Amino acid sequence: MKKERIVLGGGCFWCIEAVYRNVKGVISAVSGYAGGARANPSYENVCSGATGHAEIVDITYDVDVITLSEILDIFFEIHNPTTLNAQGADKGTQYRSVIYYADEEQKKVIEDSIAKHQQKFSDKIVTEVSPLPEVYPAEHYHQNYYNLNSSQGYCQVVIAPKLQKFMTKFPDKLA
Repeated sequence: MKKERIVLGGGCFWCIEAVYRNVKGVISAVSGYAGGARANPSYENVCSGATGHAEIVDITYDVDVITLSEILDIFFEIHNPTTLNAQGADKGTQYRSVIYYADEEQKKVIEDSIAKHQQKFSDKIVTEVSPLPEVYPAEHYHQNYYNLNSSQGYCQVVIAPKLQKFMTKFPDKLA
């Protein structure tokens, strides 16, 4: 097994995590914070918008099962990469579309993916692409949130449709 890591942010981390926990080849999907100035931020700190951190999901995957390009195909389907600092009703820099890469090879794959997916959008993709910063895992109660709270309103109204979209568009990637 050859493991790689990519860190993605596309709105609320619960949404991104719920999808990638169901992707074949994903070893782990951990909700967290990255890209800001404050060490060890709390959810409350990040929600204030003052830390500069984004809500992210730290994904470890098996490259023998799924490629970074395939992971990014899913990413660009399950969120809107053309809205700056917002996904639906979630607004603020912590909800920005962002991809943090580990090396130049990943950066090239990301740039190629953005160019490919830009053709699907009339508005410009505004996804931030930056080198991997320090990543801070979110509090325990944020991990695996959808599976533990699937009957909760936000899960039903916001997360479930994204998960359904993933399952419909990528049935061959379902774990």
